[in-house]
Amino acid sequence: MILTIALVIVLGTVAGALAFGRRASAGMANWAVGGRRFGTLLFWFMNAGEVYTTFAVLGISGYAWALGAPAYLAFTSVSLSYAIGYWLMPKIWHAGRKHNLITQADFFATRYDAPWLGVVTAVVGIAALVVYVQIQLVSLSLVVRLTLGNAVPSGLAVVIGAVLMLAFVMLAGLRSAAFSAGVKDVLMILVVVILAVTAASKVGAASPLDIFRIAEQQHPGIGKLPGLDPSSPTTSVWLMTSALNVALGNWVFPHLFQVSYSAKSATSIRRNAIWQPLYSLAYFFIIMLGFAALIANTRPDGDNLNAALLQFVADKFPPWLVGLTAGTAFLLALAPGSVLLLTSGSLFARNVVRPFRQGMSDRTTLLVSRVSMVAFAALAVWLTIGRQDSLVDILLSAYSAIGMLAPGVFLTFLWRRTSAAAVLAGIAAGFVALLAPFAKDLWTAWLPEWEPGLIALIINLAVVAGVSLVLPRREAPVLEGEAVAH
Repeated sequence: MILTIALVIVLGTVAGALAFGRRASAGMANWAVGGRRFGTLLFWFMNAGEVYTTFAVLGISGYAWALGAPAYLAFTSVSLSYAIGYWLMPKIWHAGRKHNLITQADFFATRYDAPWLGVVTAVVGIAALVVYVQIQLVSLSLVVRLTLGNAVPSGLAVVIGAVLMLAFVMLAGLRSAAFSAGVKDVLMILVVVILAVTAASKVGAASPLDIFRIAEQQHPGIGKLPGLDPSSPTTSVWLMTSALNVALGNWVFPHLFQVSYSAKSATSIRRNAIWQPLYSLAYFFIIMLGFAALIANTRPDGDNLNAALLQFVADKFPPWLVGLTAGTAFLLALAPGSVLLLTSGSLFARNVVRPFRQGMSDRTTLLVSRVSMVAFAALAVWLTIGRQDSLVDILLSAYSAIGMLAPGVFLTFLWRRTSAAAVLAGIAAGFVALLAPFAKDLWTAWLPEWEPGLIALIINLAVVAGVSLVLPRREAPVLEGEAVAH
């Protein structure tokens, strides 16, 4: 029953998505940015589909199960992200519409009049996206094992997930992902509500709110930072710096640039930015389910915190609900993961290959984009197999990497003097601060509870500002001074 229900959900959604996006492969713009025709409703699901992924359900519930209060990071980061998105995303949309941009690297190359910077930022963007794909592959592998049984090796489950993700995005592009995101969001709300309403009866609590009382009673301190482990660095400083790092990096991800380009108008973007923070209230119930799994003494295979919610559902709920949860979780990974791969392929074809092959046709660009996705999926599989990192930790790593592009994006609209050379210097300095062998020990000693990604971003910003001041002033860049269309 579990397998049947999950297959009905997944195959039905995929069939509908392919029908909805059947014309998306006609050209690069249709395939990669949906023809720039997404209205308020479709953009809502597309945008939410990229924010509320398996990280939201499996990652945060697992963090609550393993650590407790640090899972509150989800509330703060989402609210801050949309406050920034209300200002930034319409500007990105306007630049994309006026200059016919397809990728984030197109934005950098046009804004700074430096095609070589487009190549650099494309490489950085692809690296961050491949790390982000790991989250979806880890989740897909867990769902595959839930539906097919633990007889399926974890490595094979990851490969199966990657193949399904590739097959989905190859056929129809961004429009198909938008359709599946809509189905996924509706199912996610349904599943979370059913589980939240019935979880109390499964763990001996009087009500959903009573789950928090019992969790605190059994595990004193679980509801306040630093959480279950008093020695953990997840203090209030960690929460603030991590949330700020996520908020500053969120709209800088290349796939969210393409999502911004897909909107029909800036009004659609602003409406979403106003109302979608309410969507984050679902995290209350997701965290509650993580606490319920802890109370129920749930023990996923290998104590894998990413599997805590799935194991709790499999242990305590009827097979039809397990199947519904598995099918929904599959879509939670499939829709965002396919867009991540699509964006990686778009960046590689347009901004890494095309500058060295001038005159490459739109059809050839599309072919190179699709073929390169296979390589990026294989790389993500290789990075995923044999690891059990928390989905939250993987996410923070991805945000640390993409944060190196944040100063170059924000300063586009804030400071005319910013130059391409300064952006490159900032990226280099930021990655040294993030990845150098001495960096981890240095920040642990000087700023022990800070999110390292935010430290690297601040250093990056300082270098960009300093180099821009030293270099001679240039003409006003192409994209600056433009009014945002309403």
